[in-house]
Amino acid sequence: MSSANKREVRINKYLSEVGYCSRRAADKLIDQGRITINGKVPEMGTKVTQDDVVRVDGELIIEKKERPVYIAFNKPRGIVCTTDTRVEKDNIIDYINYPKRIFPIGRLDKPSEGLILLTDDGDIVNKILRARNNHEKEYIVSVSKYITPDFIEKMANGVPVLDTVTRKCEVEQIDKNTFRIVLTQGLNRQIRRMCEYLGYEVMSLKRIRIMNIQLDVPVGKYRDLTGAELKGLNKLTADSSKTIDE
Repeated sequence: MSSANKREVRINKYLSEVGYCSRRAADKLIDQGRITINGKVPEMGTKVTQDDVVRVDGELIIEKKERPVYIAFNKPRGIVCTTDTRVEKDNIIDYINYPKRIFPIGRLDKPSEGLILLTDDGDIVNKILRARNNHEKEYIVSVSKYITPDFIEKMANGVPVLDTVTRKCEVEQIDKNTFRIVLTQGLNRQIRRMCEYLGYEVMSLKRIRIMNIQLDVPVGKYRDLTGAELKGLNKLTADSSKTIDE
């Protein structure tokens, strides 16, 4: 397929580098048979060069040269964090309707609201999504009944969910039904599962910070990250280990 003197990368990394989607999303596309390389459906791990013709759902993928996009979006409740616009009617991509192809960094549950970052820079997505790098995410949560000191202590020290125990984290009571929590891991529906284990139901959940980026736009609106925020983000992800994927 490719000449030996040209740089070869796995197809998932290629789609990430050109700003089409994250590596994780690319792997799903490969599994679904939606990618072709030179007209053929590839296997997982197939490598490509700049001379190969790559298509997703028949759409030709062209390497981007423009400056990457980084935006902070205040996701409303009811919007789903998926790039698959064929499946979900209330998806984040159609809602924002950004003029370039972008994708969310991580997820925020459909019933939840608040800060989510979107970009077309696949490399920064991979760095931020690595939970082992301990990147902080801060939330304000309201629950169905009065919060007790025992609840705060247990939430802070670890709760059994999804066959593991959550990491110790910072938890602070705000009022009788509301608390603030700072997580450094991203288990599926983690806060809701933690509360449920302790007999509480989450009534509202809002993410107000991701690392150095604060939520400061109205619900349903977005803004570009500032130069200072990008510099801080790159500094916080500088020690993120790279996946061996050459």
